[in-house]
This record gives sequence, C-alpha cells and structure tokens, in this order.
Amino acid sequence: MTRPTRRPRRCATDLLPSTDDKAAFVRDMFDDISVRYDLMNRIMTARLDLKWRRYAVSTLGLANGASVLDIACGTGDFLRMLRSQQYQAIGVDFSFGMLQRSHEQNLIQCDANKLPFPSQTFQGATCGFALRNFVDLNTVFSEIARVLKPNGCLAMVEISRPKSPIIAKAHALYFDNIMPAMGSIIAHSNAYKYLSASTAYLPSEVDLRSMLANTGFKSIEIKYFMFGSAQVISATRELR
Repeated sequence: MTRPTRRPRRCATDLLPSTDDKAAFVRDMFDDISVRYDLMNRIMTARLDLKWRRYAVSTLGLANGASVLDIACGTGDFLRMLRSQQYQAIGVDFSFGMLQRSHEQNLIQCDANKLPFPSQTFQGATCGFALRNFVDLNTVFSEIARVLKPNGCLAMVEISRPKSPIIAKAHALYFDNIMPAMGSIIAHSNAYKYLSASTAYLPSEVDLRSMLANTGFKSIEIKYFMFGSAQVISATRELR
C-alpha cells in the first residue's frame, strides 16, 4: 500500500504579490474588505487598536488648529481622533472603497508615493497599519518628509512580531492561523491571509530607524504594545 503524497505546505511568502502587482493587489483587496474592515480591527485587537491610535495622536503635541495629513486614512479612525483634538485634518487613501466607508470630509484618493500637496504644507502626519502595504517605503517616507514643515511631527501605528520566543509562538498561532480564519468567516474574504503574511514586508527596527533618518527625520522613537505585537513610531522632520 503506497503512502499518500502530502501536499506541500504553503510558505507565507507565497501569499504575497510580486512587486509589480502589489499596488493593484492592495488597492483591490482593501476595496473588497472595506465593509467589514472596522469590525475585524476591533475583534482582532479587542479594540486596543483605538488605544494605540490615541497614543500616536498624543505624540504629535501640536497646537489647536494645526494641519495634519492622515496617510492611508481608511475609514477615518485617525481623522476622527485628530479632529477631536482640534486639528485640521485631511485624509488620503489608495482605496476608493475605504474612502466611501469613512463618511468623513476632506478626503483624497491618491498614491502615497506621490502626494498631491506642495512641499511644507502640514505640521503633522499620521499613518495607521499601512507600512507593509506600500510598494516602496523609502519613497513614501521621502514624500511625507517633503510635505511636512520643518520640525513637523510624524506618528505611525503598525503591527509587529514579538521578540520573545514564547510570546512569538502564541502570537504566530493567533496571527497566522486564527485571525485569517476569522477573516474568512466574518469578512468573507481571504485577504487576512495576506495581511498576516505581509509582516514579511516590515523592516526591522534598525532598518526602520535608518530609513526614517535617511529620508529627513530625527528624534525617532518606537514604543511597543501588547507584548511587542504592535508598535507606535514617532519622529520629527529635520530642519532642512
């Protein structure tokens, strides 16, 4: 009796699009999951994503009325928080489906690789859970630096992989298996398999600091949350 051939297990990187296809893939994916995006975020993080965003906004420390650009604004979580702090906020996103679900004002559909604003327009910028979805992070950081005024503040929230081996195993079980399964049931989409695998796109802390410094930022701080499962990155635009 011959032993049945085992199907080879798919590597996480097999779920990732090629560089040439990534922009269109990401745009179409977020269009597809926009209806259930907020619900999935709240379930996946037990609503802690809102706490991380609030912390990120608090790092800006700008005066009332300051102009802030929210990049990859999605359905508007950061925009609502920024406006509650009396900031003048504008949101941009690549996905028209996400913008339709935001019900916010001052929204523009565009690619973060080429922001449609003059240089030194904003006093602050935010970005939530999007770094791994950009095709070229160096270009995006350069564009953010370009549209920020000197000493302008940047605050970003992103997922992370815990460094502790024990916590990393538990996190991988949830993030790589349970979360994609919930996504297929709740959001009726396989997109969360990509969102799990997409952590492969994230630079290490050392590389992230270097990328920000090389594109015009200083005073770079990274704070980890939920045992290293999430990170808030803050930085200041250099005087140049």
